[in-house]
Amino acid sequence: MGFTRESSTTRAKADLAKRLNIGEAEIVEKGVSDREFPDMSLGAPADGEFSAQMISSGWQIKLEADGKPYEYRADKYQIRLHNFHGKNYVIES
Repeated sequence: MGFTRESSTTRAKADLAKRLNIGEAEIVEKGVSDREFPDMSLGAPADGEFSAQMISSGWQIKLEADGKPYEYRADKYQIRLHNFHGKNYVIES
């Protein structure tokens, strides 16, 4: 399964709603932009993860809930949550 800009944004909203125990309607999409990341982990490696050091193109997904910002990163192969309480998470790959 490959992700698109739209499907990765939808999946990110669903993941954030579950993590925060709120409805998806309470999440505001602040923007989705094309972005180049420094490595294959989209600049958001999970603990102990190593990834190829090559430029990877994808999307930066900015969401907001209860006035707080959240960032997801995605490409056609994966979706990651960046710096959520100080950690990165692989949502789907």
